[in-house]
Amino acid sequence: MTLLIRTSDLPAKSRHDAWRGIVCDILGPLDLRIDPDAPLRGEVEIGQLGPVGVGRIRTSTPHSIHRTQGLIHRDNPELYRAVLAVSGSPRLAQDGRQARLRQGEFAIYDFSRPYELAYDAAVRLAVFSFPRELLTLPAHLTAVPISAESGAAALAVPLMRRVSTDHQTYQPGSAARLSTVVMDLVGAAVAERAEQEPALPEDSRRRVLLLSVHAFIEQRLGEIDLDPATVAAAHHISVRYLHRLFESENTTVAAWIRLRRLERCRADLSAGGVRPVSEIAARWGLPDSAHFSRLFRRTYGVPPAEYRRAGGRAGTVH
Repeated sequence: MTLLIRTSDLPAKSRHDAWRGIVCDILGPLDLRIDPDAPLRGEVEIGQLGPVGVGRIRTSTPHSIHRTQGLIHRDNPELYRAVLAVSGSPRLAQDGRQARLRQGEFAIYDFSRPYELAYDAAVRLAVFSFPRELLTLPAHLTAVPISAESGAAALAVPLMRRVSTDHQTYQPGSAARLSTVVMDLVGAAVAERAEQEPALPEDSRRRVLLLSVHAFIEQRLGEIDLDPATVAAAHHISVRYLHRLFESENTTVAAWIRLRRLERCRADLSAGGVRPVSEIAARWGLPDSAHFSRLFRRTYGVPPAEYRRAGGRAGTVH
């Protein structure tokens, strides 16, 4: 179930007080500080992804949110929160540190300790709340920016942004699995930031590594020489260990690469057009036309040219 609240839905005369009460009830208890003369515009959407709370905040009104010691004494759930700057530059302060988040960066704060989250201009945020036991967080990493430029964070941030907008569309089983993936990636990003990767649980490290391998393969499907040795070398692991990772997928590395190439070809063929089939196949790393045609027919039940003529509706996936 998703809860969406807009300032425009509140009575104009009591809008500030009503908004303050709603935000504090949903996200708090918190102290929300806004200039009473400032036009109030914003919305808050709250939902759930398995055990992880997911929220979206959008506002163009400068204000600040404070979690004080007195409010902590009133109610103190054992939570961490991660705030992702989708746009704008929010400022997060906790434990004597301040982080001015740039677009695409996130930071984590401990809900059981005082903090301040402030906006001096328009922002869009994704906020995740989760039980403390789901994340090993070194004390010196609260209110520290984590960039999506590389490593696990480069995988975590796009996923966080995506699930913050469509979390309500997932079935319960998918939501629970996605929450595990989100927390694995956030945990890996935190560990990398702390240079403590070995502290991650083995299962989490394996899942994060496999996600990284999938992303690497996806970006290089058009390279003819993409093979298990190349993938393993890029991730500083042995080919043998790479094959072990794919055992959990019930496939092999080579089979996965082949399937992803065929899927890209199938998508291009479904789009129609006049580009030769051989050119499409070569684009995705399958330059041998006869070999590609056999693979495609074996996988989808019809030759690629026939598949395109039927508008992508012919054939049965085996």
